[in-house]
Amino acid sequence: MRSYNPDLTPPWKKQAPVPEVPAERDLVVEEVTTGFCGAVIRCEAGTVTLEDRFGKHRVFPLEPRGFLLEGKAVTLVRPPATAPSRPARTASGSIAVPGARARVARPGRIYVEGRHDAELVERVWGDDLRIEGVVVEYLEGVDDLPEIVDAFGPGPDARLGVLVDHLVPGSKEARIAARVTSPHVLVVGHPYIDVWEAVKPSSVGIPAWPAVPRGQDWKTGVCRALGWPADNTGAAWRHILSKVHSYKDLEPALLGRVEELIDFVTAP
Repeated sequence: MRSYNPDLTPPWKKQAPVPEVPAERDLVVEEVTTGFCGAVIRCEAGTVTLEDRFGKHRVFPLEPRGFLLEGKAVTLVRPPATAPSRPARTASGSIAVPGARARVARPGRIYVEGRHDAELVERVWGDDLRIEGVVVEYLEGVDDLPEIVDAFGPGPDARLGVLVDHLVPGSKEARIAARVTSPHVLVVGHPYIDVWEAVKPSSVGIPAWPAVPRGQDWKTGVCRALGWPADNTGAAWRHILSKVHSYKDLEPALLGRVEELIDFVTAP
């Protein structure tokens, strides 16, 4: 049995296909029926607006083979929609600098109280710190902070910023920080017992950080209260850190202090 093509148009009357061209702004075309020649200034659903060299506007339908481009028939189509471009940002919210290399380290430094503090600062501000050439080092507690500052030898070209946990009036940390007096040293702190608390509970997936009775190791108490393995606080911290993706996952009380330290050590 023979099969028949349902298209009964004689071959000599069929039109050859023409290319589809996006009606991008400033594309110059000629409308085939009227001969109106102009540049595309607007393309909407089903229509295109052209402007001729005298500033006159005409609106035409987007018909197949409806326009000539450089003398050849084309079908204008609406350009694909594009989302507005926004500058990329670092985890801290700063505008990213694509392709920027790390700056040679400054003589100044930022000291933080523990390894977890250093890892959190790197997580959120790492890109900014590398561009600014600021090195972050961690201390094993702040009991010897005055001696550590003296050994560093801060000066006008080598400022030192220090981030302290639980820096609240009357605390041991506040008394130690008060012993550090230098125009080239800035000691700031957050109110949390440990930097874990500076991560928003909602980011970790908990309603709030548990209250741990005085005299009990805080990290261990938190793990017990949340049902996490209390004998592996390192694993608990890795879980917490994995939930931090940007500054939005941190409490303002920490954000402001770190930004303050970066500004201090990078000031001219």
